[in-house]
Amino acid sequence: MATIVTSTRFTDEYQLYEELGKGAFSVVRRCVKKSTGQEYAAKIINTKKLSARDHQKLEREARICRLLKHPNIVRLHDSISEEGFHYLVFDLVTGGELFEDIVAREYYSEADASHCINQILESISHIHQHDIVHRDLKPENLLLASKMKGAAVKLADFGLAIEVQGDQQAWFGFAGTPGYLSPEVLRKDPYGKPVDIWACGVILYILLVGYPPFWDEDQHKLYQQIKAGAYDFPSPEWDTVTPEAKNLINQMLTINPAKRITADQALKHPWVCQRSTVASMMHRQETVECLRKFNARRKLKGAILTTMLVSRNFSACKSLLNKKSDGVKGSTESCNTTEEEDMKGRKVSVGGVSSDSAVVSQCSASEEPTPQTEAPPPLLPPTRKQEIIKITEQLIEAINNGDFEAYTRICDPGLTSFEPEALGNLVEGMDFHRFYFENLLSKNSKPVHTTILNPHVHLIGEDAACIAYIRLTQYIDSQGRPRSCQSEETRVWHRRDAKWLNVHFHCSGAPAAPLQ
Repeated sequence: MATIVTSTRFTDEYQLYEELGKGAFSVVRRCVKKSTGQEYAAKIINTKKLSARDHQKLEREARICRLLKHPNIVRLHDSISEEGFHYLVFDLVTGGELFEDIVAREYYSEADASHCINQILESISHIHQHDIVHRDLKPENLLLASKMKGAAVKLADFGLAIEVQGDQQAWFGFAGTPGYLSPEVLRKDPYGKPVDIWACGVILYILLVGYPPFWDEDQHKLYQQIKAGAYDFPSPEWDTVTPEAKNLINQMLTINPAKRITADQALKHPWVCQRSTVASMMHRQETVECLRKFNARRKLKGAILTTMLVSRNFSACKSLLNKKSDGVKGSTESCNTTEEEDMKGRKVSVGGVSSDSAVVSQCSASEEPTPQTEAPPPLLPPTRKQEIIKITEQLIEAINNGDFEAYTRICDPGLTSFEPEALGNLVEGMDFHRFYFENLLSKNSKPVHTTILNPHVHLIGEDAACIAYIRLTQYIDSQGRPRSCQSEETRVWHRRDAKWLNVHFHCSGAPAAPLQ
């Protein structure tokens, strides 16, 4: 069944405005329908770069989204083809991710988690009634309609969704995000609607304590945990969670999909439908703090993946994310959606390229065309390797000299970073760095000498690279004694207009510069 497309050209009916997000082959921009003044989010796909198979997936996504009309689902309003481009016009969703909103709240309880999961289950029930399986339920795809208090939760990104026949179980390919994959998918057994309930159980677990039920840096070990259903409710954080909440999680994370609770059954569970009397109203501060760290790890992973995917180097992407030197937890923190169909190829995608708004999540996992069989990462030319090391040394020299102007010339204005000086928080932009130069760094009047030890440079296409190294800092303390400290650092570089800019930085350990 071919997708029905609007015959009128997109540019005749809609006015395009600012960019909201970007993927490798698509961009999401705010648009306004000229006849009504109504705002939408337009996902614009460059069809010239898509294979025949990717065209089929685009048609499938549009066909599925047209079916779904529910207050807890990001709605597709229009699907228009033009020469070289296809436009999907969605709800403009401005509230950002649900998980990011939770950590900004002054009060968050088990009852709030129940309200969230109720809305997620409503969306799952609706798609299952239409014989659709989402296959990629995860935090990046749970958005809020607006920034208003009590805004509706909306399920987004149907790029991996499939059409099934009732309760049919079949092998539809290996697809999803590692920490949210069900045992039957990992076993490569026939599967169907219950995979969405399993992922919902993982999300519910995270909503209650701020960390996932299954986690390991080694993806093979992670998958073994999932297949065995090896999770528990450790003290003390789970001691304050009601038995009813744990019961619902157990019914969602049932290994046998035939015995797993359905969305409609879960909506009738006392913890969901009787939350005012069953779910605890106690504020869960530790959950909020853990969830903030969980979100930060997801964003770090997303920043690295975005840089890599734009340059299309999947092998380097996979190998880098499996290394411990960059400080990335290698498994459950979403972002790296995979899809293997017909047992060939693999897709790795960023689920939320997000700015703080809109249907950025509609830059879907499915837009990544399946690469050919993975080859070893290309050898890094010695000249390029030295170029990255040299620019990194120049940046560190600017820090040692307290030269903020030189520092900003080498850094992207939207630089993201994790630094001990920022108490482990994800910092975006240059404001924190300016404060650091003007206040903290200026107090250090002692001579500082820095050496980069054991640098490893990874080439990511033609215009991106990542360097991991140990930074040894030697200095004289306030008593005149020689001191040294070291930190493990990773920097992601992107070349624009023949100029290298630092786009992401991650530092572990003590503050890199000694502060007096």
